[in-house]
Amino acid sequence: MTNRLLPDDPEALLRLGRELLAAQSFSTLLGARLDVFRPGYAELSVPLGPQLLQQYGHAHGGVTSYLADNSMSFAGGSLLGPAVATAEFKINYLRPAVGERMVATATVVNAGSRLAVVRCEIGTTDARERTALCALAQGTIITVAGGEVLVEG
Repeated sequence: MTNRLLPDDPEALLRLGRELLAAQSFSTLLGARLDVFRPGYAELSVPLGPQLLQQYGHAHGGVTSYLADNSMSFAGGSLLGPAVATAEFKINYLRPAVGERMVATATVVNAGSRLAVVRCEIGTTDARERTALCALAQGTIITVAGGEVLVEG
């Protein structure tokens, strides 16, 4: 099930997703990148620079939560349409996030006309592309009535 408000062409969908991400000033501040975007799936990543670390040298939990929240919104929105919000989510932190980049992969488990339940894995990659799973999340994405999507251009 794909939303008729979204392009069917995979490249056009990824372009639209990247435009939507670029319109989020907080995502821009973090240096977030939408790496993969297709119906029911999104992969979002953030470079782990020193400004995103907490006092012990690990990624701050807020960065992990941001990646879970936003990647699940993109995955859910890929089926529900672009005007969505996170209704709720739960996150389990499994280990400290240490590496060069954090990557969140979100997959829709079930979607109806107004709600999508999404699971997410958040991990890190290092210079040699080794990965480590750092957190798991699950959330509910909901359509927003009268929501306007603001994209410049």
